[in-house]
Amino acid sequence: MSRIPLRTIENAPVEAKERLVTAEKGSGFLPNLLRILANAPVALETYQTVGAINGRASLSLQEREVVQITAGAIHGCGFCVAGHTAIATKKAGLDSATIEGLRAGSRLADPRLDAVARFTEAVIATRGAVSDPELASFKAAGYGDQQALEVILGVSLATLCNFANNLGQTPLNPQLEAYQWNPDERAAAE
Repeated sequence: MSRIPLRTIENAPVEAKERLVTAEKGSGFLPNLLRILANAPVALETYQTVGAINGRASLSLQEREVVQITAGAIHGCGFCVAGHTAIATKKAGLDSATIEGLRAGSRLADPRLDAVARFTEAVIATRGAVSDPELASFKAAGYGDQQALEVILGVSLATLCNFANNLGQTPLNPQLEAYQWNPDERAAAE
């Protein structure tokens, strides 16, 4: 049960209604995250705006999903891990071993994706004050300063939705239940 009301299009604040209608048309259902964020229309706007900006990053969809799943797992956000597992599976084409590795926080077979995951972990753990060797390792995998900053962009987006879901105790939509994740899965792997 959610601690914050799950708004509908009908009972959402006026400033959030159009955004919810557009989101529902785009995905075929209204994600509960957006229903939570609709309680604060500026939070919903921020999430959607930053999400659109993040979608224009030079990082590929696969790399952006690595950031999102890694951050969600670190922050213990079952809703976001499930949602981004669905995107990683259906749209980004990540294989199941890579997705399970991300969800567990383990090393990935693909060295570039592993570099993104490890750098994301370092960014979160150090609040951006990564060590010179951590940055050098990321760059040795073929990334540059632009991509390092785009990882931070992705972490900022993830932090907003991860923390909102953790605060609201957002239940999974039925459309995401097949991708359910429990934070204990990551703790067991560590």
